[in-house]
Amino acid sequence: MFIDSPEPNSRSDYKTIADGIFGTDASYNDLLFHTSYYGLLFHVRPHCSAENSSRFKNSTSETDVICAEGLYLWRNSSAQINDELFKGFREGNTEGKVNEVLAAYDFLDTNGENFNVSIQFNSTHVDDYRSDGPQLLRIPRAENMVTNAYLQFLRGSSTKMVLDFVAEMPIPGGYIRPRDISTFLNILFFTWVILQVFPVILSSLVYEKQRKLRIMMKMHGLGDVPYWMITYLYFLVISLIYMCCYFGFGVLTGLTIFKLNSYGVQCIFYFVFTNLQISMAFLLAAVFSNLKTASVVAYTIVFGTGILAFLLFQPLVDDASFPRGWLIFMELYPGFSLYRGLYELSQYAAGGYIVGTYGMCWDYLSYSNNGMREVLIIMSIEWVVFLIVSYYLDQVISSGSGNHRSLLFFLPNSQRKHLTSLEKTSFLSAESSVQIENNDVSEERKMVEQLLEAPHSDYSSICYNLKKMYPGKDGNPDKFAVKGVTLAFPRGECFGMLGPNGAGKTTFISMMTGLLEPSSGTAYVEGLNLRTQMNEIYGSMGVCPQHDLLWDTLTGREHLLFYGRLKNLSGAALSEAVEKSLKSFNLSQGGVADKLAKKYSGGMRRRLSVAISLIGDPKVVYMDEPSTGLDPASRKMLWDVVKHAKQDRAIILTTHSMDEAEYLCDRIGIFVDGNFQCLGTADELKARYGGSYMFTMTTSPENGSEVENLVKRLSPNAQKTYHLYGTQKFELPKGEVKLSDVFLTVRQAKARFPVQSWGLADTTLEDVFIKVATEAE
Repeated sequence: MFIDSPEPNSRSDYKTIADGIFGTDASYNDLLFHTSYYGLLFHVRPHCSAENSSRFKNSTSETDVICAEGLYLWRNSSAQINDELFKGFREGNTEGKVNEVLAAYDFLDTNGENFNVSIQFNSTHVDDYRSDGPQLLRIPRAENMVTNAYLQFLRGSSTKMVLDFVAEMPIPGGYIRPRDISTFLNILFFTWVILQVFPVILSSLVYEKQRKLRIMMKMHGLGDVPYWMITYLYFLVISLIYMCCYFGFGVLTGLTIFKLNSYGVQCIFYFVFTNLQISMAFLLAAVFSNLKTASVVAYTIVFGTGILAFLLFQPLVDDASFPRGWLIFMELYPGFSLYRGLYELSQYAAGGYIVGTYGMCWDYLSYSNNGMREVLIIMSIEWVVFLIVSYYLDQVISSGSGNHRSLLFFLPNSQRKHLTSLEKTSFLSAESSVQIENNDVSEERKMVEQLLEAPHSDYSSICYNLKKMYPGKDGNPDKFAVKGVTLAFPRGECFGMLGPNGAGKTTFISMMTGLLEPSSGTAYVEGLNLRTQMNEIYGSMGVCPQHDLLWDTLTGREHLLFYGRLKNLSGAALSEAVEKSLKSFNLSQGGVADKLAKKYSGGMRRRLSVAISLIGDPKVVYMDEPSTGLDPASRKMLWDVVKHAKQDRAIILTTHSMDEAEYLCDRIGIFVDGNFQCLGTADELKARYGGSYMFTMTTSPENGSEVENLVKRLSPNAQKTYHLYGTQKFELPKGEVKLSDVFLTVRQAKARFPVQSWGLADTTLEDVFIKVATEAE
């Protein structure tokens, strides 16, 4: 059984060591953590001489190899073997010598057709099994020797079975070593722990998209590239902190997978996968737009990856007959790459623990059966590829960044063709848009066409034939939300858009702010083309959207500081602008400015949104129903701020409040069914469309016909505009009615039947709005 095997030339020479190296007198801690130690390795041979004791070296230590003669002792029964073995190493035998039995073999019923051996050895020489543990375990080598001896007995001395690896066995029953607890936690647990960051990143990205916070940042000047860089670095820092805690906890608890493997290999592996995990989150965020769906998918990926890797992937890795190419193909999925890397670290750590050396190091990456090298290559390539594909999809799908771009936007020729196509579409649409326009709308169109030929610096924004069409679905025709708006906005003017619900006001604002792409036509803001230079326009634009787009986890002050920085404010100028905004919108009292936005009331959130739109001195400001939900006092305060802020900038607002329009707007346009029906000041519109008195009378319902007869005698061309129960409202042409005749008619009516109330009023803006909207519809 003891053969003259060659002496080992290093501690990693497992094939030679397995033939006859059986133990060392160095402690386990010395083997693992000392840069050099003086432990001895015992090489068992049939015969020993002075030349048989040698010394081999490696990069970190040098160790003596002592030759020990192996003596054959035959015992006729297992009882005699047990009697000698269980005397114990310290007790010694009857001659006072210590028990130096290497191993005992009971061949049981072994014969030429059956190999059945029971191997026994004595490990009682270890004082504290829990602290030191077995050094170079004897039982695998003893098994290797007796197996080779049996094969050589049957097949000849040239037959030999190579020991590929050494398993750690036996382990005392009911006992778990602290350093090996990673074996019981399993790679599956570590996979789940590392992947827990993925749902957090994906949910955060989709949250910003669903709440339209990203487009809000972009509309205030934050470009795509800075957004990607800042967001990526933020998640990278968060992920690295998480991984440092994970790695530090593993080292402090003494898990072999962390302590035995090279720290450099582990750090590179975790760093590369962390970046790959962030890239994969960006890739999926370009596809999802709903937070709940994204969260469910993310956690399904986390737990599904662990289970599939444990039940499907790991058995294939253990199967030596499974093609390596298919393993590499499966590792293209990042979750399996992570699992394979952890699997390799675990295997090398276990092997290093058994043989009393280190686990995986850089030199081992070149081994053909080590999958860590291919995993690092795959993950590094996917890291870069995922980022590129994510950015491409983000631009093409328009998943939260505004207008989408052409499929070949990265090609200069493609961009030029795209611009030419837009220009042709715009002019064709302008020529084909034959529609009846009022004089004021026609005059506005002519003025805009002159401005396009000779641009004027007094105008902040110019729209020309701007249209938005939604394709029909389920057999329905196409829907034109905006039908060719042509309008100019001079500096210092507040322009008000009035219109019924669904008229297209919000669609128009969305196109001007880059949230929607126009179907045809174009617009110029500060001389920049809306269709091709939207990124440059964002820096000079302020937006107050119809619905408040705020972060629940930021305070009002933090919102203004953030958006002020996007508008290139810094230092004292930024602080001054923030404090001024908080004071102007009554958000500085009672600590309101430092409360989280999620604790704000609806009115407070609305005031904060208007404050955000005005910070940083934007040249064009869009406000979509800014005073919705405000009490009268807050509304009046907001009106005063907006009226003062319109100096040297154009403000475009939509509203349903006639009082707000009259107080704030220098010019008003009534927008119905995608078109402006009229343009002008409030007085001009009332004079143009309000050449009549509004007469109202409330009586009993049975007297309704008598009231109508009285009004007809008063003015034959009077028109009833409202009738509800006993209340009737009539429009009386001013040229046919004298005020004295109205009072006389009312006095006569009171003499004939009871009159509960009556009134005569001049035309209001609300009357004009109702009249224009009704006629247009």
